[in-house]
Amino acid sequence: MKEPTVFVGIDVSMKTLDIAVRQAGIRQRAGIHRRVSNDAQGIREIVELVPGPDAMVVLEPTGGYEQDLVYALVEAKIPVAVVNARQIRDFAKSRGKLAKTDRIDAEIIACFAEANRPEPRDLPDEQTRMLEAFVIRRRQLVDARAAEQTRIKIAPKVIRPNIQLMIDFLTKQINDIDKEIKIFIESNTQWRAKADLLQSPKGVARVVSSTLLALLPELGTLNRKEIASLVGVAPFNNDSGQKPRKRMTWGGRAPVRAVLYMATVVSTTHNPVIRDFYKRLLAKGKSVKVALVACMRKLLTILNAMLRDGQRWNPALATKTA
Repeated sequence: MKEPTVFVGIDVSMKTLDIAVRQAGIRQRAGIHRRVSNDAQGIREIVELVPGPDAMVVLEPTGGYEQDLVYALVEAKIPVAVVNARQIRDFAKSRGKLAKTDRIDAEIIACFAEANRPEPRDLPDEQTRMLEAFVIRRRQLVDARAAEQTRIKIAPKVIRPNIQLMIDFLTKQINDIDKEIKIFIESNTQWRAKADLLQSPKGVARVVSSTLLALLPELGTLNRKEIASLVGVAPFNNDSGQKPRKRMTWGGRAPVRAVLYMATVVSTTHNPVIRDFYKRLLAKGKSVKVALVACMRKLLTILNAMLRDGQRWNPALATKTA
């Protein structure tokens, strides 16, 4: 990748995009600022404004409002990185920037881009983006049904039939989208082969494999430390002075962690490798939470190795892998 000379921070909201531009090595209180609409016209303006491969564009994830912009930038061969919002806020605090407006946020993101130069992301192909849309929609439907299932427990009896109708409707929608995801994966030879590998260990079912294929396309291409860090299950040291503290995990891809957690809970009962590892950790005095996170990391690295090597689940190999 060419060394960038221009750093662009973009604060994304549903309706607007705030852009701050900084030149490398130039000390300035603030760079160029501009606001455009978050639509096709505004995105075109940004692509025309940014000086191609000489630039590094950084923005935060905003629940999907950033996707069209990211795809447009990557297609225009403009390096772009989507950075965890916590990293940006911690960077702002380190510089004493406590105020928060769209313009200030864009300027902070541009400063972050120049100081940290995060790794740009690759654009998933169209098929992967379609699968990602299916998986994300399924997650939304499941969350909506869970909310209705909570409401029905405390709702007046006169309202419960109405809520039950919504639960039944959402359940049908989930079943329908599950069928679409299954058909979509089976229509792709590579996905079908990967899904077969991922579902070979006990505890990993279709929902988990489809989520990993859609939201973690890097699986099988990174080493164990990199994939654990990317998902957010790698512990970071938190030692200061003479007093060591508990190591923490944070960041990463929350939707992937959610399905990985459920697969791990099942695996601690039905998968002998994960089950024995979990029991050993508990016997050493580890808390249930710490043990489960460690098992999540172990299961993830096993799945990563399986895709990397093109091998189905093998308890003997899995024990050596992680």
